[in-house]
Amino acid sequence: MTQQQPTPEVIPLSDTWRDAKMVGDPVHRLDGPAKVRGQAKYAYEYRGAGEVAYGWIVEATIARGRIAAIDTRAAESAPGVLMVMTHANAPRQGGPPPRPTQPNRFDRPMPVLFQPAVRYHGEPVALVVAETLEAARAAAALVTVRYAAGRATVDFERNRDKAYKPANRINAFAQPDTSEGDFAGAFGAAPVKVDATYVTSYEHNMPMEPHAAIAEWQGDRLTLWSAQQNLGTAVGTIAKTLLIPPGNIRVLSPFIGGGFGSKVPVTPNAILAAMAAQQLGRPVKIAQTRQQMFANTAHRPLNHQRVRLGAERDGRLIAFAHDVIQQTTPYDEFIEQTATFGRGMYQAPNRLTTSRGVMLDMPSGDIMRAPGEQPGSFALESAMDELAHALKMDPIELRLLNEPARDPEGDKPFSSRSLVACLKEGAAKFGWVQRPSAPGSLRQGDWLVGFGVAAATFPAFVRPASAMVELTPDGTAIGRADFTDLGTGSWTSMAQILAKETGLPVNRVRFEIGDSRFPRTAGSGGSFGMTSAGAGVHRACENLRAEMGKLAGASGAVKLAEGRVHWDGQAQPLAEFMRRYAPKGLSAQGGQGGLPPPEKLPVSAHSYGAQFVEIGVHRVTFELRIRRALGAFAAGRIINERLARSQLLGGMIMGIGSGLHEESVVDPRHGQFVNRDLAEYHIPVHADIRNLDVLFIPEREEVLNPLGTKGLGEIGIVGVAAAIANAVFNATGARVREAPVTLDKVMVGPGQM
Repeated sequence: MTQQQPTPEVIPLSDTWRDAKMVGDPVHRLDGPAKVRGQAKYAYEYRGAGEVAYGWIVEATIARGRIAAIDTRAAESAPGVLMVMTHANAPRQGGPPPRPTQPNRFDRPMPVLFQPAVRYHGEPVALVVAETLEAARAAAALVTVRYAAGRATVDFERNRDKAYKPANRINAFAQPDTSEGDFAGAFGAAPVKVDATYVTSYEHNMPMEPHAAIAEWQGDRLTLWSAQQNLGTAVGTIAKTLLIPPGNIRVLSPFIGGGFGSKVPVTPNAILAAMAAQQLGRPVKIAQTRQQMFANTAHRPLNHQRVRLGAERDGRLIAFAHDVIQQTTPYDEFIEQTATFGRGMYQAPNRLTTSRGVMLDMPSGDIMRAPGEQPGSFALESAMDELAHALKMDPIELRLLNEPARDPEGDKPFSSRSLVACLKEGAAKFGWVQRPSAPGSLRQGDWLVGFGVAAATFPAFVRPASAMVELTPDGTAIGRADFTDLGTGSWTSMAQILAKETGLPVNRVRFEIGDSRFPRTAGSGGSFGMTSAGAGVHRACENLRAEMGKLAGASGAVKLAEGRVHWDGQAQPLAEFMRRYAPKGLSAQGGQGGLPPPEKLPVSAHSYGAQFVEIGVHRVTFELRIRRALGAFAAGRIINERLARSQLLGGMIMGIGSGLHEESVVDPRHGQFVNRDLAEYHIPVHADIRNLDVLFIPEREEVLNPLGTKGLGEIGIVGVAAAIANAVFNATGARVREAPVTLDKVMVGPGQM
């Protein structure tokens, strides 16, 4: 009997869309009502065609060594248990790839339970599958493992002297080192200097939805419902891991409950679910617990950063250096591009940036929102604040003075650059003129008040993306692409783009996403999602209009506007055109090629922002409170200001978490993240977030893509932590160079409170 294939997720239109316009209209989310009503299904909520079994992962309790013996007999005899999988009985898998990583670290084999060696604390060593989740969890506790433990290297500070230079490019195609001019000579001769070290801690992505998957096989074909940000690379990883053709794999991810980069890679739960489902012949679902996510999903590596700035007495930079050392692993090199943040920010003729890694026997770091730029901005923007204080200059004035006319590294023009406008207009709206001129000079009762500012940037990448567009006989437009929605509004913005391109009102279009059978995009991540996928829709619609022109025998271009087709001086309602020329409907596919790596691009392309923070520090308890914050951002054309504002506010809140709360603590004996739940890994709560605001700076972008957009998914977090640290200094005179900025670090300051 042939099992029915799952159908694409279709969202009914909300009534708020009946009179909606197209691109630029701040309409409400198309998927909002479905989520509120519980109609939007996430990965763990699908059931599959058969009775679902449940998996529970058993994790290693050592950081390095090998499994000497594993006893699964008690677990296998437990009630409801269907199987226990270990390295001894797991199917043959591909990989793992050699270090250093391949050019695309997300399209490569990611085997699980493939060897007796243990590489990090928490690595899966067994999988228990049972009829119920409770039975699987109970039986997992019965699996006993005897280890031959090796000597693990897990302490970053003790091994910092073993830092090495990566052989290949680091994340985001960046060169590990750059150098221009004579930094050493210029810095040595500089009249005013800053030479400081900054540290950003280990951090973990904490999406509301845990990493979950359900796998189902029909013969030799796999359907996987999995929370994945990029379906194309997910298919590639699964195919290379399970050693099956990519065409035999379908990945569905229509709704994702947050990812922040952690759901770009395929995580062990998805691979294990697929292997178990194949062996059992029935669907298997696995969700990682919050504790398991600390070992088996992405984390931001610890960064140790030295920034040196040399300036003339008038504030003009003559020397700039940013040296970074960060955690990586022997089995999977990941070097965050932290030092790249400052490469295009400020003019200085003598420059030096370096990136180094320290190999530790720990889980591998990976993508976390604004990789590189977020930790890099904490160091450089704090150092700029220190330089401004040494020069007795306003921090904004210092940044404006060192604004480059062209990209300082590569001497290329900017595609568009509105950082000056972000700083000036943001300062005016925030009321920067009220900033205390001297640290610790503004008191309100028992609170010391300070202002902080930091500049922000994030590269404007464009990746290859394609889409399919269909016109139905009644004149309705349907678009399809494997694009994903992290909760940021992709369902809505893609429909708006399709409406613009087809000249139809939004209630006459539908866009389907989250299915790997659809035309491939670059998925969601890296702030290139909408910029790339939207361009793919544009190209598909160009091809659709060309086909319409052929059918009508048009001598010139066909235009679609206000529900009508225009060609050769004629205009016809779309439905009438379809009845006459394409009574069975019409479809076309098209794509947008990606841009080359930044160094090969003829322009320097970035989104920009300026973060402003007012903080209160209690003079007795040292409690820190964000009183208000403003982010001013320039990111090209804004498709939907309501969605964009929400996304930027989310980034700013995450930046507050990085600046005040988030720190994953490593046990130096075992290499385990010890605060591995939301009770001890602190993130902002409602009481931490008060008056936040977003200011959009209009910007015209004509280089990157036909829509004129630039990414904004990550720019919102960049610079927030630095603005907080700078505000704390302005409030107290205590210079905190380690994030998060916690009260114990403020207490060891100058003591004038």
